[in-house]
Amino acid sequence: QVQLVESGGGLVRAGGSLRLSCLVSGRIFRINDMGWYRQAPGKQRETVAVITRGGVTNYADSVKGRFTISRDNAKNTVLLQMNSLKPEDTAVYYCNAAVIRSDLYTQYTYWGQGTQVTVSS
Repeated sequence: QVQLVESGGGLVRAGGSLRLSCLVSGRIFRINDMGWYRQAPGKQRETVAVITRGGVTNYADSVKGRFTISRDNAKNTVLLQMNSLKPEDTAVYYCNAAVIRSDLYTQYTYWGQGTQVTVSS
């Protein structure tokens, strides 16, 4: 199996910063794309940022210039640095990874359990 464990969520005032971390563990041969998604109450899950194994990034327009995604391939982690947070960033944030499993040599997509980010005005 493969597990994704997120950390770093919490409550912050508007204009503040948070850093989310996601550790991938288990039967890993290689991790390809990784990303962060979020879901606010009553809304569909949306892409926040994605990063390829080679470090190419893509961001939602709503977070460009404020959020930065990065990864450490040696540590199987992906980070999301969130600056200048706004109340509309409030959501549950989910980590996602495309993992080639070491036991099956097949790629599967895995999700973390989610971490709550709340931005007060």
